[in-house]
Amino acid sequence: MLDCYDIAKQLELTSKLMELHDGNAFKIKALANGAFRLSKMHIAPEDFTEEKITQQEGIGKSISKTIVEIANKGTSAELANLINNTPAGVIEMLSVKGIGPKKVKQLWKELEIESPGDLLYACYENRLVDLKGFGQKTQQSIKESVEFMQAASGKAHYAAVEDLANDFVEELKELQYVSNISLTGDIYRKNETLSSIDILVAADEVFENEFKSPLPVNLIFTTEEEFYYELVKTSSTKEHLEKINFNSLTDKNFISEEEIYKTLKQPYFIPEWRDGLFDKEINAKYPDNLIEEKDLKGILHNHSTYSDGANTLAEMAGYCKELGYQYFGIADHSKSATYANGLKEDRIILQHKEIDLLNKELAPFKILKGTECDILYDGSLDYSNEVLATFDYVVASIHQHFKMDEEKATTRLIKAIENPYTTILGHPTGRLLLGRPGYPINHKKIIDACAANNVVIELNAHPYRLDIDWRWIPYCIERGVKISINPDAHEKRGFHDMHFGVCVARKGLLTKHFCFNALGLEEMETFLKEKK
Repeated sequence: MLDCYDIAKQLELTSKLMELHDGNAFKIKALANGAFRLSKMHIAPEDFTEEKITQQEGIGKSISKTIVEIANKGTSAELANLINNTPAGVIEMLSVKGIGPKKVKQLWKELEIESPGDLLYACYENRLVDLKGFGQKTQQSIKESVEFMQAASGKAHYAAVEDLANDFVEELKELQYVSNISLTGDIYRKNETLSSIDILVAADEVFENEFKSPLPVNLIFTTEEEFYYELVKTSSTKEHLEKINFNSLTDKNFISEEEIYKTLKQPYFIPEWRDGLFDKEINAKYPDNLIEEKDLKGILHNHSTYSDGANTLAEMAGYCKELGYQYFGIADHSKSATYANGLKEDRIILQHKEIDLLNKELAPFKILKGTECDILYDGSLDYSNEVLATFDYVVASIHQHFKMDEEKATTRLIKAIENPYTTILGHPTGRLLLGRPGYPINHKKIIDACAANNVVIELNAHPYRLDIDWRWIPYCIERGVKISINPDAHEKRGFHDMHFGVCVARKGLLTKHFCFNALGLEEMETFLKEKK
């Protein structure tokens, strides 16, 4: 049986959804007031009758009928109808601290945001600051609230806890009775999302974990002699351990992880490879020249204040040069992305003039003229071929109309890939980790189409995307399709997300040879000219 609190929550949700759908203001207020009063009451289930409920102060006949209906049926017809007409993610957004139904409606209707995950990414894209009634402080507050919600759900992005976990390890190293220590488990394998932080400790005594963390911190204790045996064991999936015949080991005393694999007559599997997915590939051909951050020569997917970025073109390019890159690709949004201040043709001309001036100042560093061009619902690109020809390169991406089955999404993407001006396919599935699943696509058909049309596939390095999924990188390599690691940076600090792109690229066995932006400036310009 439902109690007062349960019913009050349903009344409160009904009130919020009615406000979201422009319902009767008087009834909205009555429902909210009834919810508040009911939540403070203690009424026995047998007393949920209209006669007894209307005797309660502040609850009228109309609300009492709704309360009795919920008590008897588990919900009300009115609430069921409202829920049926509201995306589930929008309903979740009503739980985000700091935004009520009016602001949720704004976000939904004006920016087409339909989930907390969408909302969080919109904050990172700086899209809320110019929305009436919001601003920078509100955007930051919303971002923090959604991150808290996600952590409270028991999951967090790797990027959100990497530094914290490393700090924990450094802190524990200082303890006299700790002789060896390492991260282990999912975080040691650099998995995209995590449910815990696991730390392996060789210590003379067991001690309690007192760390403050958004995720549980598990301390796993072992001896100094068995440390590396336990490290390989606890950092590997069951599948990986079975494939390397780990249980055949009779001795547990090793001086390194490498020695364990040598004893098993296996190539050394770095932690990122211990998911058990590519064991055969690694045994057949040990990946040489695996991509490293130092191999990256430039970044090709970035935004500025011309569209929805937080920093100017000059600021973004200057910082990119400061970080040691050879080139910076600006790829502001195209004209259909009105929510992101997408560039119409006249503003493209202005941007290109500024780029020409900046290139004289910044040489030999160079700004490449790009666009993140929307893939429209029919698969065509947002600009005409005449306009597309003015860019050095084109990142083609889907940003709207995500509700597609696999056939529609695949067909839509392939048509965009076949456009002769498409250089890079941006974030292929549109997913937001812990936020929304990507639209379903036939990855093999998409990758095959890229191979046939000499199109690069992006590995979007933003830790909420990491799209293309690293599990598909080996097939890209098999088909000769290069991967471009890009941060989708909307502000200067976004460049540092390249680190997370490299983390998962290595999980997918990406080598320097198959990383598009490992090309130096001269090689990149030659490729782009030949592509055009």
